[in-house]
Amino acid sequence: MKMDVKKLMNVDTRYGKPPFRELRYCTRCCMPETRFDTVFDELGICDACKSHEDKMHINWVEREKDLKKILEEAKAKTPHTYNCIVPISGGKDSTFQLHVLVNVYKMRVLAVTFNHNWYSKVGKMNLENALEKFNVDHIMYTPNRSLVNRLAKQSLHKIGDSCWHCHAGVGSFPLWVAVKFGIPLLIWGESTAEYGGSCYKKPVIKYDRDYFTRISAKLYAEQMVNDEITGQDLVMFKLPSAEEIERAEVFGIHLGDYMFWDGERQTEFVKKVYGWREDEVEGTYKKYKSTECIMPGVHDFSCTIKRGYGRATHHASQDVRSGLMTREEGFEIAKKVDFKVPEKALKYYLEITGMTMEEFIRACKQNRPDNAKKLP
Repeated sequence: MKMDVKKLMNVDTRYGKPPFRELRYCTRCCMPETRFDTVFDELGICDACKSHEDKMHINWVEREKDLKKILEEAKAKTPHTYNCIVPISGGKDSTFQLHVLVNVYKMRVLAVTFNHNWYSKVGKMNLENALEKFNVDHIMYTPNRSLVNRLAKQSLHKIGDSCWHCHAGVGSFPLWVAVKFGIPLLIWGESTAEYGGSCYKKPVIKYDRDYFTRISAKLYAEQMVNDEITGQDLVMFKLPSAEEIERAEVFGIHLGDYMFWDGERQTEFVKKVYGWREDEVEGTYKKYKSTECIMPGVHDFSCTIKRGYGRATHHASQDVRSGLMTREEGFEIAKKVDFKVPEKALKYYLEITGMTMEEFIRACKQNRPDNAKKLP
């Protein structure tokens, strides 16, 4: 699948320069203005960089005391059932979550998985390994292949992203389990402050019924119905009602809001202690992000066409903030990876949706936010 994406999008190839002269970029990292909800301060520094600064000044000892209190209260409320639900994929974050909750805090955990039906071989092994190593009970929901294929096509046209079914399923299925089994506490991993949009010093963003719709799915299940997809098809993607959530007293937290979150260090830890495995992943230079899926390359490539950056820009920006590379080096690695066609995943995606490459690019461009419409 030959395509010169840099030429197609008129990427600036000068060393150490941002990909697009048309966009505004953070003066400290590599993130452009087109990232969702990005805010720059008077010095041109993005909120993700400011959040990273805040992270270094938080009293994490006090935050972890807050976490311990939440967990002890959950144990007291659920003496005869599971203390909490941990949504897991088998990725490095969810493996670390299980380590913290099961081995450190001795929580009785019910692990819950929304299976996007795009699991990689390494992802399956990591998931099975985690379940065995932590000896937790587990529930998984897997939508049928035909529905996933139809949703993948509808998703690109509706939100400019191939993965609505995953965004929505990760949000809805754990909520249904919480409501049906009467387990109020859901525990997620890294904080949204890791990517900006909120800061560690501000009040923690409240997890609620609509959380994943706001931050990733963008549309409710009812909005995905068309001639090929019925409301009945999407029954597991529909959220429990607000009344059901309130009656079950469901609430959620992110561990990353209560303990210092270091994805690189935690990855090395779960590899060494629990045998977690990395893998080659299209769309990034890291080998630990989204290893459980065969399709992250399509998700990230669509973001590149739609917003002018992909997963490599996110990772490079994090590495720049951490002092692992310079901003110029970050731009170079981002341009090398983000604008490379994910051949394996994209070929599969076009086959299951019946779309052409031209249709794919057109759908991504049609979903560009206002500040990305100046892109080529």
